[in-house]
Amino acid sequence: MRNTGNFVLQDSNSNNLWESFKKPTDTLLPSQIVERSAGVVLYSSQSMTNFSKGRFLLKLQGDGDLVLNSINLPTDNPNDPYYKSGTAASAVESGTSSPGARLVFNNSGYIYIQRENNQTFPLNQEKLGSTSDFYFRATLNFDGVFTQYSRPKTSNGNGSWTSLWSIPGNICLATVSNSGSGTCGYNSICTLKSDRRPKCDCPRGYSLLDPSDQYGSCQPDFIQGCQEDKLSTGKDLYYFEVLIKTDWPNADYAFLKPYTEDQCKQSCMEDCMCAVAIFRLGDSCWKKKLPLSNGRVDDTLDGGKAFIKIRNGSSIPPQQGPHSPFNPESRKKNQDNLILVGSVLLGGSLFVNIILIIAICVGVFFIYRKKLKRPMTMSNVNSVETNMRCFTYQELVEATDGFKEELGKGAFGVVYKGAIEMGSSVPVAVKKLHSLFQDNEREFKTEVNVIGQTHHKNLVRLFGFCDEGQQRLLVYEFLSNGSLASFLFGDMKPSWKQRINIAVGIARGLLYLHDECSTQIIHCDIKPQNILLDDYYNARIADFGLAKLLMMDQSHTRTAIRGTKGYVAPEWFRNMPITAKVDVYSFGVMLLEIICCRRSVDVETIEEEKAILTDWAYDCYREGVLDALVEHDVEVLNDREKLEKYVMVAIWCIQEDPSLRPTMRRVTQMLEGVFEVLVPPCPCPFSRTVTIS
Repeated sequence: MRNTGNFVLQDSNSNNLWESFKKPTDTLLPSQIVERSAGVVLYSSQSMTNFSKGRFLLKLQGDGDLVLNSINLPTDNPNDPYYKSGTAASAVESGTSSPGARLVFNNSGYIYIQRENNQTFPLNQEKLGSTSDFYFRATLNFDGVFTQYSRPKTSNGNGSWTSLWSIPGNICLATVSNSGSGTCGYNSICTLKSDRRPKCDCPRGYSLLDPSDQYGSCQPDFIQGCQEDKLSTGKDLYYFEVLIKTDWPNADYAFLKPYTEDQCKQSCMEDCMCAVAIFRLGDSCWKKKLPLSNGRVDDTLDGGKAFIKIRNGSSIPPQQGPHSPFNPESRKKNQDNLILVGSVLLGGSLFVNIILIIAICVGVFFIYRKKLKRPMTMSNVNSVETNMRCFTYQELVEATDGFKEELGKGAFGVVYKGAIEMGSSVPVAVKKLHSLFQDNEREFKTEVNVIGQTHHKNLVRLFGFCDEGQQRLLVYEFLSNGSLASFLFGDMKPSWKQRINIAVGIARGLLYLHDECSTQIIHCDIKPQNILLDDYYNARIADFGLAKLLMMDQSHTRTAIRGTKGYVAPEWFRNMPITAKVDVYSFGVMLLEIICCRRSVDVETIEEEKAILTDWAYDCYREGVLDALVEHDVEVLNDREKLEKYVMVAIWCIQEDPSLRPTMRRVTQMLEGVFEVLVPPCPCPFSRTVTIS
């Protein structure tokens, strides 16, 4: 390691074999030079804590221009530059043929582009301190801003890095591209902070797809679409949230002029495709649809307004209507009614009093007789979350049109499509459980009591339940894109990026179930059929009917064999303790299915050696032929590093020995690039047979 910060590897003759200055990541140091001819590219990190390749790059192009681009991960395909130095264009304008040849960070701390004729083009005009008093560095930050920093040398370890200058000056306004989301994710809004770095926020009515990624995309907290709107009646389906000096350039599909502000709002309100209307210039209206890109606050949009359409009644209110027994107002009114009845009784004749007493007793008798027919005890009621709605059976008969449209069948019941009123008509999936047998009672209590308390974007949401007589039903949100199985194994192969996002989403959902719930939940039947996809193809884990709960003071449990052939961990068959590692095994099998877009077991249409995916995947990994595993898919092979990493993670997950399998927390960290993936051993060293010829 040299004093400049250059890490050099040399042979025995002191010849340089490799040096970090020629292979920069996201940072440059004084005395470092980036030659145009070397084709060096600086990539930002993904976040402050995730140092894998991010969404932005800096490069000295072949024409001599220094550019900043956003890129479309997982490929390196760049979008339009959001910064250009102009060193190619200015060379032509000046009548010379001397474009930029190298990017220089000199020993004095100044950064400039040196042309082929040795003329210089400074990137900054800021006056710097002396290198004898300050350390300097220049970093392409994870948010796409290229910044030079300084830090005093006499800080005794207490000093901090201070921003000196940045390019571009306002990245929120600079990144306007016809492709990509912009500085922030889709449906987000970029605001420039005082340190010239961007801040990304979701508009009201929207929330982050990934709560841990503040710079990521936002999703609406409600269902919007032409099909959904057709199910609803009334004019008050949506309302507008107004934002000043805010715009999403390049997301509009209609331009209306001349139009008044009221006409602009009305046009968007009546258009099921319209998500946002922009009104400015006094007579101009732009209608935009999802996903919204390049969102930003722009002070130059004087008088401009953005009208964001948000659905009314986007959540089901607690079942505490005016006649609910849990409603304190209802209890107070009941007490008042009793006092009133008592007063009447005391003031009336004896005969009338006797008649009233008999009538009241008969009424009370029939009311309590009806209540006793319901199997739900007080302990059941208290164990159910009060923010879930308790439906009557008749309500669900009407919601499903007599259980007309069947969505699928499970081990314990049939799922039907329906629609319920939440201020508007919202599609739901109603799971009707079979008549009581064996574990059915346990399944119902598990789903209602536990799922009702789970809240995570990668879990299917439970709206409510019905427990009336022998009728037990569960009401879930309806997810329009169906199951992962139909998505993976259909005629159209999903993109590699979609598959990556789905895999990470499932891992996060399982991490939540295993580690972040108040009571640990083992799913026991993780497979593509139990993963549903929302409107944005985000993975949602469904069907907790086979879930086995572990109290926090327990480490394992023994139970009957659960799960589906091909995804079941070996310990189910070996009378071994059942832990959360059974879900890790199933996830590993499914991760291989996601990578390869094929089923884990296929003995009919595939050659014998490839029939069992887990065996075939390990053979391909061991022999270094992952191309064959993904059938030479060009898109996947362009991201070979991630392909190999995901296959290695899957092999770790399917280890026969549960103690060798990682936890879902570690799996998630490895998939996200936070934790290094080590070389996995053979997953089944004791089960493989060796044939000696």
